[in-house]
Amino acid sequence: MKSVTSALALMLALPACAQQAPAPAVATKDADPALWVVKDADTTIYLFGTIHVLKPGLSWFDEAVKTAFDKSNTLVLEMVEPDQATEQKIVLAKAFAPDQPALSTQLSEKYRKTLVTTMAASKVPPATYEKMRPWFAAVTLSLLPVQKSGYGASNGPEGILSAAAKAANKPVVGLETFEGQLGIFDRLSKPAQVKLLESTIDELPTANATMDKMVDDWSRGDPDALAREMNKGLKDSPEVAKALLTDRNKQWAAWIAERMRTPGTVFIAVGAGHLAGANSVQQQLKAYKLDAVRVKY
Repeated sequence: MKSVTSALALMLALPACAQQAPAPAVATKDADPALWVVKDADTTIYLFGTIHVLKPGLSWFDEAVKTAFDKSNTLVLEMVEPDQATEQKIVLAKAFAPDQPALSTQLSEKYRKTLVTTMAASKVPPATYEKMRPWFAAVTLSLLPVQKSGYGASNGPEGILSAAAKAANKPVVGLETFEGQLGIFDRLSKPAQVKLLESTIDELPTANATMDKMVDDWSRGDPDALAREMNKGLKDSPEVAKALLTDRNKQWAAWIAERMRTPGTVFIAVGAGHLAGANSVQQQLKAYKLDAVRVKY
């Protein structure tokens, strides 16, 4: 598997427990990420693809994206984060297995050494990571190098959009719950979880370069390039692809089709990987005879 780090960043709203404090302000660089719209006589739904972790300094919340948001009555995200105490309780229940054999013993010597040294370099104690379920160790490891280079959820679109919605008194709705998102990984078979962890370890040396390219593709509004990156990350693991991508896209398309029955304007922001490729939300909407049209700007 290649580029699993980018696949996670494209498709999963990463846990708030991994967020960083906002970085100092820097000069802005213009970004024009892709935006789509689905509409009928009395309902309009915008579809905006995000990258959940970004560096500061990208001016994406302007032009057509800001106009669409301002017109909308409701903001819809992949999930609305719970309070910190609830989140920590869910993480402990879903992401850790106190009775499992030490995580490092579940890996071959090649991967074991990298796991131990990487966690140690990030000051994650063995008592913590050895009891992580393999999928959570993979998510954790995928974040460590990109966080060190300045990427963070605090700079991501979800936080900015949520703050703007709060300021404008717009309701914020989640397509999923935090517990549900973690449950997607938790339901993966043990071999799939271990493979995900091993693939993440393989990619640690190139994680920053992969993220930089992915963000560049996103900034240029190139969903085809994002789809290629995503497909590289998931083609060798159909179980992970089905759980993270296809099944969720079908569920969200059904939600959109149902929401089209209610008049109003909605702004949906989900990981950009869900809005790219052959199994995208837009493709799933065709089953409901709904067309998502790219907004030109």
